[in-house]
Amino acid sequence: MRASLIQIAVDPDEPVEDRRARVARLVREERGAADLVVLPELWPMGAFAYEAFAAEAEPVKGPTHEAMSAAARDAGVWLHAGSIVEAAAGALYNTSLVFSPDGELAASYRKIHRFGFDKGEAVLMAAGEDLVTVDLPRLTVGVATCYDLRFPELFRGLVDAGAEAFVVPAGWPARRLAHWTLLARARAVENQAYVLACGTGGTHAGVEQAGHSLVVDPWGEVLAEAGPGEEILRVYLDPAKVTATREQFPALKDRVLGRA
Repeated sequence: MRASLIQIAVDPDEPVEDRRARVARLVREERGAADLVVLPELWPMGAFAYEAFAAEAEPVKGPTHEAMSAAARDAGVWLHAGSIVEAAAGALYNTSLVFSPDGELAASYRKIHRFGFDKGEAVLMAAGEDLVTVDLPRLTVGVATCYDLRFPELFRGLVDAGAEAFVVPAGWPARRLAHWTLLARARAVENQAYVLACGTGGTHAGVEQAGHSLVVDPWGEVLAEAGPGEEILRVYLDPAKVTATREQFPALKDRVLGRA
């Protein structure tokens, strides 16, 4: 399976509609180069642009859905379209959208762990409750978002639901770059699964972004890593490597606590 991670640089001077069209074009350009394309968290307005959340909120089937559905269909790819600020039933959610190659919405995931320590996202958004996996050809993908990466129990739950890879879009601050790479590798090693962690570049509301999207294999080896700016990572994933790793080093079978 070929995967492309599109690390978007969010420029506050670029209108959201323009960025939406630009990102759709980047997705279309992956036709023939990827089976799975991944975008970052809250790329339409920036993960730290809290003051824009209410104004830019949209329903699941809003303008981002429309643009990304068409892009996935035109590119013929599975598309994890990063996340949007979803408006639903009087609340806001940080919601990821996953599209199939025919442009249908295959899954959505409301971020469970909200970042902010009683401010920002933590007070502006409601929390999701459900773990989400998506069955791609030959690979089951578990969906998580940014701050979720710090909570290993979520990933154990996804493994119990059949996940062999994790897709983690993020808007991760540059000042905690070391945590980003460390946690991505840790989640891969402890769950013997691929991790596709796609971040943003640029600066969101004065917060410099880490960039450094990376793909980690089930043994914890970094297959590819981006720099700080806008960039596309292209990697090959071998689903058989998950099975082989789990058979050769069967640590998951020795779990005692929290086993499903």
